[in-house]
Amino acid sequence: QVQLVESGGGSVQAGGSLRLSCVATPYMYRYMTWFRQAPGKEREGVATIINGAGTYYADSVKGRFTISQDSAQKMMYLQMNSLKPEDTAMYYCAGASMVRYWSESRGYYIWGQGTQVTVSS
Repeated sequence: QVQLVESGGGSVQAGGSLRLSCVATPYMYRYMTWFRQAPGKEREGVATIINGAGTYYADSVKGRFTISQDSAQKMMYLQMNSLKPEDTAMYYCAGASMVRYWSESRGYYIWGQGTQVTVSS
């Protein structure tokens, strides 16, 4: 049974930075993706890293967030810079072997418990 555990969330002021981490045990999936969900809103795909096929980002975070992974350590990261209050949400990492659309949460079957990010203005 694969488990995903996120860490690195916290409270920062607008313009600040945070780095989220996700450790996968015992292995990583081909699609490793960060999602977020704000109160009263649907869960949205933030960024994905596809083993051997690159990275993709939501338009709202392009140029500010960077996804990366260390396959040897089974770690995935999300470097978040220039944070905005609208980035406030619970952030989840998720994995799947194959999805039709990387940003659709229904395609993922392994989820972490989430880590809270709060950005104040």
